[in-house]
Amino acid sequence: MKTIPNRFRKLALTGLSLTLAGSLLAACNGGGNSDDPNNRRTLRIGTMYGSSQEEQYFRQQYTDLFEFTHGNIDIEIVPAIDWSETQFEEQTPDQKQPDPLEKVKEIMTGPNPVDVMILNDSSMLGSMVQENLLKPLDPLVKEDKIDLNEYVPAVIEGIKEMGDGQNLYALAPTYSPSALFYNKKLFSKLGVEVPTNGMTWDDLFNLARRLKTGSGKDATFGFTFNQWGYSDGYYDMVNYAAPLQLRMFDDKAETMTVNTPQWEAVWTTFANLYKDKVLPTREDLQPDPQPDDGKYRYNPYQEQAFFKGKVAMVIGSYSMINDIELFNKNVDKFEGMEALDWDVVSVPTFAENPGVSNYIYISTLAGINAQAQNPDDAWEFVKFMNGKEWGKLRARSSYELPSLIEFAKPKEGMSYNMEAFTSVRPVPQRNNATWSKLYQERPNLSLIDQLAATEFNKVINGEMSVKEALAEFETKGNDLLQKIKLNPNGPIEGVNDGVYGAKELTHSASGMAILD
Repeated sequence: MKTIPNRFRKLALTGLSLTLAGSLLAACNGGGNSDDPNNRRTLRIGTMYGSSQEEQYFRQQYTDLFEFTHGNIDIEIVPAIDWSETQFEEQTPDQKQPDPLEKVKEIMTGPNPVDVMILNDSSMLGSMVQENLLKPLDPLVKEDKIDLNEYVPAVIEGIKEMGDGQNLYALAPTYSPSALFYNKKLFSKLGVEVPTNGMTWDDLFNLARRLKTGSGKDATFGFTFNQWGYSDGYYDMVNYAAPLQLRMFDDKAETMTVNTPQWEAVWTTFANLYKDKVLPTREDLQPDPQPDDGKYRYNPYQEQAFFKGKVAMVIGSYSMINDIELFNKNVDKFEGMEALDWDVVSVPTFAENPGVSNYIYISTLAGINAQAQNPDDAWEFVKFMNGKEWGKLRARSSYELPSLIEFAKPKEGMSYNMEAFTSVRPVPQRNNATWSKLYQERPNLSLIDQLAATEFNKVINGEMSVKEALAEFETKGNDLLQKIKLNPNGPIEGVNDGVYGAKELTHSASGMAILD
């Protein structure tokens, strides 16, 4: 058999590639129109943040494939906030940061508005719908006979709730869910029934109490809020309580609203979890010291309580599956550790707000500008970005799940409860504009969040009862709100120097704090 010379092989492969590319272009464009110079259009796509240096990455992630299959459409990327315009400017302590919503409005309502707006912050969606910035997609979905039942219901319903609660103003090709991971061996050892989908937080905490055993170094715990087993108690409490949408102060940021039965119930729940040792502290989970024998082997799991078998249940993001897979493949290299026999169930939710959690994040929301100059191509892009061809490629991600049900499957070679990642909706944040504006006008409102963490830690440390801490929080908070009103941005004597702690916090749509 004769060997084909390399130069002919290269020519054959090149010809085949061009043939395939030509076929794909013809299929997507109806054939022949892609090279028509009279039919070229520009599709302007807005992003919340970006710069010319970051544009290449964005194109690789979101637009290159569309441009390849739509050869007569040119993509122009327009960031609402361009990092390159301000990164070299002098920064001052009292300098206000740009308001993301106002910057987005500029590129959507200016003389040359963008056609598509991509949001990486889902909390913006409700504000944009209120401002009538986005075109409802329901008529387009119906006209093109797109079956929304093919998408994860929690994603579609979540997007609707983040908008106006009824209509669909954006689509998202992927989302980042979390689940409750559990160690089957620990449940079997103690004769306790395993968790199930759809549990309430009370169900979880009661289950965790039954799994707490031993003391000191021999102690095992029922539950932690993250892989490492301990974190700031206030951070955990904020994420836990987010679906209740409780507020720390009123819409005018003049009066505290924390000394209430609802807040007292949340703080009491957490105080008891620490008091009863249901939740471990940092001291409870100190890693064993490394032997002083001159040998060292990297073990990224030695400080992760769930992997050490010290915790029966933990909330983890979808990407934690990668960590477990890698751990189990290499467990024989980690002295004193055993392979995990595990599964997942949905993150618990509140009985009064079932199915809603702060442990799911929908990113890369794509919507059409109500003032789009090129609405047809805008819809073509949104449809393509959320279609099956693109979804099949995105299904390879180890960190996000595709929104299309047919691609939301367990990783190859693994078996686990996939429903755990597909049944919980995100917390709707329709009134985010009010809170964003308040924090833009009064950056010192972050000091209220710092005060909250300080007062909460007094309860955890046993220095005050919940009632005492909330009463003090109310008094100090009201005083601080008046000072912030008079001095919204500059230093406040006795406060900015660290009296309330040095935690870095941002606000959520409900006015609660979220630690960065």
